[in-house]
Amino acid sequence: MYRASKPLFLLFAVTLVGASLGKEAGTPSPEAPEYTADAQLKLPQNYREWVYLTSDYYDAVSGPSQMQTAGQRKFNNIFVNPEAYRAFLETGMWPDKTMLVVEQRAADDIGSPNPKQKGAVQSSQIGLALHVKDEARFPGKWAFFGFPGGSATAKMIPVTAGCYSCHATRGATDTTFVQFYPTLLPVAKSRNTLSSSYLQKLETPASTAK
Repeated sequence: MYRASKPLFLLFAVTLVGASLGKEAGTPSPEAPEYTADAQLKLPQNYREWVYLTSDYYDAVSGPSQMQTAGQRKFNNIFVNPEAYRAFLETGMWPDKTMLVVEQRAADDIGSPNPKQKGAVQSSQIGLALHVKDEARFPGKWAFFGFPGGSATAKMIPVTAGCYSCHATRGATDTTFVQFYPTLLPVAKSRNTLSSSYLQKLETPASTAK
């Protein structure tokens, strides 16, 4: 008879219990934002393994701005840490420690041999920014960080920057542009977490909207 099965089973059970207790005791999540001693945000190196939310395309006609220069064509790819995504599916709101990544890539012509087909493809990375929810750290719960030139850390973008007011007034849920995330907008609708300002804009006739 094989006598090692019971000790191995007990060891496995103890390991599971210990892991559970560690989580309940507040073990830091590997997906939580990390900061340097001088309060700079560390870039999550594996963000491209996170949940992909959407991409959008811009052909800028004016600039410059925080994230755009005149004449620049670009794609924005949006990723979110998996824990936050799962929580949003349950509640329709972003939990504390949510990190939304905006990865910007240049848009190049497809160069199709068929002259009737036109389009653009993504190429080199030209920008990277994070929208982070950290309620104990930021007075407004959320903060923006830009990572220029492949930086591994970034300082918080000042709250006077236009991105804060834009998200506060136009974000569909919790100051984020959930209206542009096709897998999450139905969740926000079903959970009744769409902001009053966003709903008001939907109800405003186009002729009177400003």
